[in-house]
This record gives sequence, structure tokens and C-alpha cells, in this order.
Amino acid sequence: MTRCRAIGGVPQESLVKHYAQRASLGGLLISEANAVSPEAYGFSHSPGIFMTEQVRAWKKVTGAVHAKGAYIFCRIWHVGRASHYIHQPNWQKPLSSTGKAIQPPFLVRLSEGEMARFSDPRALAAHEIPLIVQQFQHAAKNGIAAGFDGVELHAAHGYLVDQFLKDGINDRTDEYGSSVENRCQFLLEFVAAIVENVIIINMIN
Repeated sequence: MTRCRAIGGVPQESLVKHYAQRASLGGLLISEANAVSPEAYGFSHSPGIFMTEQVRAWKKVTGAVHAKGAYIFCRIWHVGRASHYIHQPNWQKPLSSTGKAIQPPFLVRLSEGEMARFSDPRALAAHEIPLIVQQFQHAAKNGIAAGFDGVELHAAHGYLVDQFLKDGINDRTDEYGSSVENRCQFLLEFVAAIVENVIIINMIN
């Protein structure tokens, strides 16, 4: 669950304490979701795992968890359309599988705590998807570099991957839409890239 204790996307000492308090010998923790890019955010002060500064900060968390004899996995995500333009670089439209916005009664929390309607998203072009895959791949690599014992891909709860999977959201007519096989293609590309990346890193280590 997002704790909003990562000022500027960087985990703070309060998160070190938070995870250490919940660690126990032989236990497994799953981190709150980490943004894979500046465009992946949907909340203020939620963490990321795409910058060197974030990797250094997460090392403190994983070190504290390991000191308790526990394990911790890094959850990575991209919220897709579940965002607002104020959370996006240069106030651009959030990215998604679709150009349709999330409708009320669902609302998004802004920087000062006020609630607002979700912004209209921009549907990713097919040629842009490999870049998103690369961002997840980079985040997975950073997760291992930060000392996490594994990586979890957040593919549920209406966020970007789920926006491709759901036929009530995905209205595409290209190779990433319409059929079940096409809608799953987005997820399968992510899984293949992340698994390959993490396995290679672990073999090198």
C-alpha cells in the first residue's frame, strides 16, 4: 500500500523504519509499488525505482529488512490513466491503452490532498510500447541493485497493465487490443523482459 513517504519519489528514513518494524526472521515483505518512470506516477510522494538516488534510498530499506533476517520483493508499476496531469512531467496527459478517462465516482488525490476527476489519458501508440517495456526492465534491474530479493510486477487494480487486459477499458484495434490474446500481449512482453533481466542479473551476482 502506498505510504506517500517518499518525498520527490525518494524513500525517506521513515520508510526504513516502517519496513524494519514489519520484518521478522524468515518473513517476506512486498514493497509498496514503485514507479518505473516519471510518467508512471499517480500519487504525490510515492516512491520510484528508476533513478540512482532512489536505488540508494531503497538500499537502506532492504538492508534494514535483511538485518532482521527477512526477505523483501520490489513491486513495480505504472498507473497509466489512473493519474492526473499534475502528477505528469510537463503536465502532459497520462498514458494508457485508451483515450477514455476514469469516470466519477472515482477520483484522484492531488498534491495538496484535494480530490479531482482523473485527467483524460492518451492512448499509447504501438511503437511506444517497447519503451515502456524497457522502463520496466530498467526498474527490475534497479530493484535487484537496491538489494531486493525479487521483483513483483503490479498487473492488477486498474493500473496500466490491467488497462490493456480489461476489455471494458481496452478499446484498441491493433495488435494489443480486441482479442484476449492481443490484450494479454502487453503483459506477456513485460513478464518476458523482466524475468530475463532479473535472471541474468542474479546469475552475474
